[in-house]
Amino acid sequence: MSVSTAVKAAHPLWERLGIPKPLILGYVGVLLFMIGDGVESNYLTPFLQDHNGMDVQRVGLLVTVYGMVVAVSSWLAAAFSDLWGPKRVMLIGATGWVVFEVIFLAFGVAADNETVIFLAYAARGMGYPLFAFGFLVWIAAVADRARLATAIGWFYVSFTAGLPTLGALIANGSIPVLGPLNTLWLSLGLVVAGSLVALLGLREKTGSRPLVRPGDKAFGTLSLGLKLMATRPKVLCASIIRMLNTAPQYGSFVFFPVLFADRFNFGLSGWLLLTTIIYAANIPFNVIFGMLGDRIGWRNTVRWFGAVFSGVSLLALYYLPAWTGSYPLAVLAGIAFGIALAGFVPLSALTAGLEPGHPGAVMSAYNIGMGASVAVGPLLVALFYDSLGQEGMVWLFAGCYGLAALLTLAFRPTDERTRTGNKTKLEEKEPRLDTVGTRHLKTCG
Repeated sequence: MSVSTAVKAAHPLWERLGIPKPLILGYVGVLLFMIGDGVESNYLTPFLQDHNGMDVQRVGLLVTVYGMVVAVSSWLAAAFSDLWGPKRVMLIGATGWVVFEVIFLAFGVAADNETVIFLAYAARGMGYPLFAFGFLVWIAAVADRARLATAIGWFYVSFTAGLPTLGALIANGSIPVLGPLNTLWLSLGLVVAGSLVALLGLREKTGSRPLVRPGDKAFGTLSLGLKLMATRPKVLCASIIRMLNTAPQYGSFVFFPVLFADRFNFGLSGWLLLTTIIYAANIPFNVIFGMLGDRIGWRNTVRWFGAVFSGVSLLALYYLPAWTGSYPLAVLAGIAFGIALAGFVPLSALTAGLEPGHPGAVMSAYNIGMGASVAVGPLLVALFYDSLGQEGMVWLFAGCYGLAALLTLAFRPTDERTRTGNKTKLEEKEPRLDTVGTRHLKTCG
């Protein structure tokens, strides 16, 4: 046996890829779940207009309320994972999604009951954050710290590949065959399949029990994420950076369809295709930037490849088609923007390392930033669109990425692992501790 063969045999494929072996089926389950959740992403609004006679304003209100529930649930996902264990949180999220989707479809959409549509769809917003972000906390608690950013990168591959990329692709193929309503029932089946794969397939013991010490009080556990943001400036900075990561993305969804379809004359189909390309480009780079972050440093990757690159590529996405009218150039800029968004992936690992003794609590602070971005992006459009116009809004969003880059200056090398030669070590600023009984880690920063 050659040396290279022996090395490969000693380090299985999943280990070389940076995927924790005990969590493999969790990644598969999240992928299937998010495909099901993403099926409706590109057609729910026109479907409710045509099928239930809801105008744009009422559908917009529906999505806004849904987004508010997603934001709160994103915070609770990590806090509850500390308190109850990630697996139980994932079960609650999956159950909630399925139950409220059945109510939404059977007693809301099919019965043309707008009150039920609002209540059930909004309540369903608790589903995917509890399921997906509960698993993210599981990763943060179990993965080898030296490969944590890579492991989290694979999580975002599963997440983004499902929502919206493959979900929208399945909808495009299913609607002509099954019809729009039956396609929504198909999405329910995909969510059930993903839930079963993850919940039945995951046997790793850490995620099946609370991550906090016995005797910790429920309220203290739930509020710890907020307390960390109030008392630890670096945790607050990480949450704000996470908000700035996707706030421009959600804000651009409000006016980019009109900008690209009408002003740039690409048509709605051209804009939808461009959207698909952007997120398809994003998927593999979630892993690539995770691996890169494990090599060159998490904060450097977030600062230069995430924040700075996102700002520059977003400006290119506006100005290249504005100046040239070229769709291929818009596609190239869109690919660059999709790649740049993945540069923020190591922020998850950097945040988790700020409070390794309470992974769920510190990740709840991170998730608050994620949830807030769903509301902050459209809010900025509502406040400034009339005065700034489309071009001004693009510059405002580019400025958000500039602010994110400046905020990374709050972090220091002691907030992440460092490298000495070819060996990886963790900063020994704090003593060793037993992390949920699985292995000893040295904490950092």
